[in-house]
Amino acid sequence: MLALGLGITNLVNRATARADELAPDELLAGGERLVRTVRQWRPEWLAVVGVTAYRAAFGRKEARIGPQPDDPLFGPARVWVLPNPSGLNAHYDLPALAEAFGQLKAAANNR
Repeated sequence: MLALGLGITNLVNRATARADELAPDELLAGGERLVRTVRQWRPEWLAVVGVTAYRAAFGRKEARIGPQPDDPLFGPARVWVLPNPSGLNAHYDLPALAEAFGQLKAAANNR
């Protein structure tokens, strides 16, 4: 993915059925780990899956799906929040997920 200028990872290294199963301290710790990882690998774009987790991990209550405002926390990396592909996410069916992920691909291709 780095060859494409993309970095994507999870915030917490355990599987859950729903975002509300993650404790706030897990999300904060995952956010700190992610910042270190981005600074080490320096992707052009950081993709974070799950807007609820992103909001909690980084205190970005205004975050929405899609590109985020530049954030010095991530250095020059641009941040893009993707919807969670969980089957429990009723707001995004497969075509809507494909569209959201395709928008990130298009942005990365315009580098």
